[in-house]
Amino acid sequence: MSSSAASVQMDEVRRRAQSLLSSSGSAQDVKAEVQTMAALPLSPSEKYCHLAAEAILKENTAGLNEQEALDSLSRLIKALSILEKYGCNLTSPARPRYWRSVKHNNPVFRTTVDAVKGGRRVLYLYGYTNQQIDGLSFPDEVTEPDTGKVAAVTLEVMTLRTEVDMIIKGTHPHQEQFKDIIPSVIKQTQLVCDAVAIPPAQEQQESKPQVSPPSTKPPVLPKPSAATMQTVPVLPRDSSSPDPPAATACSLCGGAPSLLCPSCNNQLFCDPCDDLYHRHPSRANHKRDKLQKSKQETCSICGVSAVQAQCSTCVQRLCSNCDRLVHSHPDRKGHNRTQITPAKTSSPSLSPWTCSHCTTVNEMRAVLCITCERPRLATAASPALETSASLPTSPNSEWQCKSCTVVNQGSSILCEVCERPRLATRPSTVSSPGGLPASGGKWMCKFCTYLNTKPSAVCEMCNLSCKESAGVSVPHSLQQTPIGSKSPPQPKPRVNPELKRQNKMKEDGLNLIHQIREAEKQGVSPEEVYAALCMCGGSNVNPCDWLTSELPHLLDEICAMAASVQLNYKRGNAGTQPAVERDEEEALEEEEEEEEEEQSGLNGAGEGAKLSRAEAKLAWLAAGGDTDRAVRQLLRDRQTKMRELHSLGFRDVARCEEALRQSGGEVKGALSLLQRPLLESFHQRIWTDQPEPPIDPKHPDKQRMCRRLLALYDLPSWGRCELVLSLLQEQGVSYSLEDVVQAVKESHDKDFIRRLLNNECPCCLCIFPRSKMQSLTSCQCYACHDCFRQHFTIAVRDKHIRDMVCPSCSEPDINDPEQLDSYFSTLDIQLRDCLEHDVYELFHKKLTEHTLKKDPKFLWCYHCTFGFINDGDQLKVTCPSCRKSFCAQCKKPWEPQHQDVTCEQFQQWKRDNDPEYQKQGLAGYLRDNGITCPHCRFQYALTKGGCMHFTCCQCRYQFCSGCNNPYHKTNCKTAQCSYPGLHAHHPRDCLFYLRDWEPARLQELLKRSGVDFNTDPSNDASTDACGVMEQKDEGSQQVDSPCGVQIQPGQAGLCEKHYREYLVSLINAHSLDPAVLYDADELKRACERYQVDTTRGETEEDHTHHARLLKKLTEVPLGEKVPRNK
Repeated sequence: MSSSAASVQMDEVRRRAQSLLSSSGSAQDVKAEVQTMAALPLSPSEKYCHLAAEAILKENTAGLNEQEALDSLSRLIKALSILEKYGCNLTSPARPRYWRSVKHNNPVFRTTVDAVKGGRRVLYLYGYTNQQIDGLSFPDEVTEPDTGKVAAVTLEVMTLRTEVDMIIKGTHPHQEQFKDIIPSVIKQTQLVCDAVAIPPAQEQQESKPQVSPPSTKPPVLPKPSAATMQTVPVLPRDSSSPDPPAATACSLCGGAPSLLCPSCNNQLFCDPCDDLYHRHPSRANHKRDKLQKSKQETCSICGVSAVQAQCSTCVQRLCSNCDRLVHSHPDRKGHNRTQITPAKTSSPSLSPWTCSHCTTVNEMRAVLCITCERPRLATAASPALETSASLPTSPNSEWQCKSCTVVNQGSSILCEVCERPRLATRPSTVSSPGGLPASGGKWMCKFCTYLNTKPSAVCEMCNLSCKESAGVSVPHSLQQTPIGSKSPPQPKPRVNPELKRQNKMKEDGLNLIHQIREAEKQGVSPEEVYAALCMCGGSNVNPCDWLTSELPHLLDEICAMAASVQLNYKRGNAGTQPAVERDEEEALEEEEEEEEEEQSGLNGAGEGAKLSRAEAKLAWLAAGGDTDRAVRQLLRDRQTKMRELHSLGFRDVARCEEALRQSGGEVKGALSLLQRPLLESFHQRIWTDQPEPPIDPKHPDKQRMCRRLLALYDLPSWGRCELVLSLLQEQGVSYSLEDVVQAVKESHDKDFIRRLLNNECPCCLCIFPRSKMQSLTSCQCYACHDCFRQHFTIAVRDKHIRDMVCPSCSEPDINDPEQLDSYFSTLDIQLRDCLEHDVYELFHKKLTEHTLKKDPKFLWCYHCTFGFINDGDQLKVTCPSCRKSFCAQCKKPWEPQHQDVTCEQFQQWKRDNDPEYQKQGLAGYLRDNGITCPHCRFQYALTKGGCMHFTCCQCRYQFCSGCNNPYHKTNCKTAQCSYPGLHAHHPRDCLFYLRDWEPARLQELLKRSGVDFNTDPSNDASTDACGVMEQKDEGSQQVDSPCGVQIQPGQAGLCEKHYREYLVSLINAHSLDPAVLYDADELKRACERYQVDTTRGETEEDHTHHARLLKKLTEVPLGEKVPRNK
């Protein structure tokens, strides 16, 4: 077969198998197609379109020896079987419940699919592309598997499994296609043939039929022909090794060999002999090689049976049955044929065997023939073996004499009639080619042992045929055969009738199966083959050829007969005998049907029914090939279809019959043809070029408007259509039709629909339907699409990332990290289709910077606004943007004196030695200990000022500059806090509370703890105004400028506000508790803030109660986030 023809056949078989597997999901339905695809002579690259078969085979056999490669291929077969089941489950109409996922922890999956290379790639082809923690699954958006692709991949998996299995068993017809893919398994084998060349002259002599004369010599075997050739693979061997024997039979039993043992001098063995011979301990480790069996040649006509004869005149090789049938014709009786001995294809010990004497077919395990009790290897001319086969089953049972057939008692040794011994065999005779004894010859009847002296067809004594006794010869003392006389013919072998009947049934069944398979290749169904065989079963005509040539004429004849029968019934020829004989039950049914038809008018036509070949073929198949039954079935089917069309309102009998004829008897097709004229006007109106008029809710034809709504907008019911029209007809509304339809699809409540259609945008105050508005997941506010897009566009371009909140309620609380992450993940999805591309990219950039700030190695430059990741561990850090250095810990500009000293030591050195720093006095101290954002660690050289609510310009984090606790815009998570507005929770040592104390009271707290503080200004201070830098609001912007307030004496050159800040910083630096100076009211309020029980005992005095509350309050720790710089 050429490559192009094989490719065409491959595509055709693959298409048919894919269609079957996609519809049924059963591997058994495509088993024959898979075998066909596996046997085609195509390379794997041409045969497999989806599956990388070459890569899978190479990966699983690379670097392995022959045995390891065979074991790996066996594991691959198991894995492919499991993958085949996965594919069949996906294509099955009743898929398993958990078809969407494949678990890796499944022990079957782990030991099969995961144990080979390339298994998961097949699952990816099926559609398992979503990687899970414990396996693979289909993507969430996939609701149904692609059955077409899955069926195609499953077929290739089944084909690859079949091919690998044939490679392992050595039965692959085209192993050369895999010699470069798995060279360790597919080896180059040299084929030899035991055919003998016959000269032309000798071939002509052998072509003539020859009759061998009677002889006592062993028969001469015929020379081997093409049918007796056997192909034996020659194993690679060294030049020093002896040549293997040329025998083609088992060395022990003479049967067909299947193994060759190099260790036993290249002897050949069949499987049973090999098992017995190599069971010996000294030969148990011998390595044997399998022999490739030759393919037996089949008959050129039937293609099933083995070749038995070759006709040189017809130039054909035929089996015995076909030879007898073909040459029974008078013109071919004189053809010269040569008998051919078919090659043995199996060992006699592995298959049923035929007795050479009586031709009875015995079972494989039988040792003696079940009919003549001869041994398995005995021949018809072997008396010694005949004796061994005639042994009785028991010495005391009755036995029959082989000479005179008299039944003797079990205790007797000699025959009572002929006195021959019990174990004596039948006397041998000289065979004669004739059917009768020679004239004048004497012969002994084998039944009564009477010696007949005249040639006759029957015995003179018992009147039995001489042909039955021709096998029994006269004893040598009584034999008087004239010269030139011929010996009687051989006895006719006895045949078991039941076994012969079974063999005949088996042969007919195999022949039928072969014909059905050949017909299926041509697209003919088994029912058609069976019906064709019923019609032409007595001839040698191929059923497929008969269906092509004769079936159309038969179908026309069936149609004509049915039309004639129906016409006779319609004309009322009651006295005319119908042309078709009917059963009684069928006749009664037809009479009842005729009465109904007369009432309905179906028999009113004056001419016969118009029947089609398709209807006739269905009726013929239903009747099993019976023409008369097919006619009756055809008429019944046509009457049933006519009644069905009549019930649908089509009363014109002629038009109905014509429609059925044109549609091939299909009611749906006929109905389509009958309805086409009725829908012609509707079709013309649909396909006109005029535009469709808009739906007018005030149109007088309300039903027409409802029908148009149903057709155009897919509304669920007629009532919803009426609801749409009623809403559009209301006074003072300006709803669009699309908005109303969308709202009506969501609900049938008119009040709820009105609420959906009337929603005010809080930004532009316009009215929109709910479908044209958008909301955030953090709140219940809605805004129109334009306002929503414009708000977030401005927020992304001009504001901070934390300003991207709801334009109506400013939700959510950005200071909450948990809400922040979930909020931005949802907002990203909403803004993807809302913002322009460049604005969306800017949003992602800001979101990335916001995420980087959470990294502890992220630093803001002291000199500029650039941020970066610092991977080093040195204190000195250089900004990549401005190339200036600063300290990574204290965030101060880098100076050489900071090298190898801590930040605290460096600050103390500046206070003691830096004249510029000393000149600034406490203002410089407050600047160096300014505000540090607790969220992004960005430092501000500013004092805490009057307002404690500070907003970081870098991360928009809102916190208290005195204690670093966050400010909350809504309810916070603090226990028993229900304040809904802007607030923060300050500890008792925060500047928020201590800034209200007088400087003298703060100094008293420091004196009690022995902390020194300044009261005099620096020597270089020359101004009377406070020079501490503050963040001030000027217009709509925040700027940094000096305080400028008049300084007071005894406050170290600062204003009173900043001097208090200075004293509080000392208190915080030394972790001093201000509760020791609380009066009774302050102590009570502080205890209430910290939820300390302030209940006073009945006899408790004031100082005792004060001391107890003070003790409980001091047990509450100070602020954890309060800056404590020294």
